[in-house]
Amino acid sequence: MKTILITGSGTGLGKELALEYAKKGYKIILTGRREAPLKEVQQLIHQEGGHAEVFTLDLTKHESVQKTVSAIIKNHSISFLINNAGAGCFGPLSELSIEDIDLALQTNVFGTIYLTKELLPHLLEQNEPKIMNIISTAGQKGKVNESVYVASKFAVRGFTESLQKELEGKVTVTATYMGGMDTPFWDETDHIKDKSRLKSPQQVAEIIISQDSQFEINV
Repeated sequence: MKTILITGSGTGLGKELALEYAKKGYKIILTGRREAPLKEVQQLIHQEGGHAEVFTLDLTKHESVQKTVSAIIKNHSISFLINNAGAGCFGPLSELSIEDIDLALQTNVFGTIYLTKELLPHLLEQNEPKIMNIISTAGQKGKVNESVYVASKFAVRGFTESLQKELEGKVTVTATYMGGMDTPFWDETDHIKDKSRLKSPQQVAEIIISQDSQFEINV
């Protein structure tokens, strides 16, 4: 049984990826800042006969990443890392708070880099290891009132494309570009006016899983 570590797996796309991969027989390592939603996802997986473990993780703090990775690999062999966790930052640049800017960059950019760096030596010891970075179409083009969010996703895109070259023949690295989804990500912003046009997290998860061996996925 192969094991997948998914960040931000308590809600939204991370949750749906965890549920769908568990149905396919993978053991899931659920990570996120809040334990309660992770436990809920774990229970859903167990009810379906799957296997999942919960580890709280603050991606914005390197020390937390180091300690959590160390605890995970002590008892689990991770062959697939999905960097899914993300933080939004929307509105005119002049109106964005420094706190929101810091959170977006620390989570989306540094968190992705920290976790990948810490887990990479372990991944390289596994059979057919994979890394998937959930980037979004914000990593492909500029957007109004998304300057900082887009900047963070462009950074992750560059990081991903560089790893594809650096780890060629050793680790399959996938860049996933998805449009808007109807998730709790949008609950605290009015940036998306009409959520009815958005795909559900389950729809997006199913598309991603059907193509997860590719180098680039567009949803």
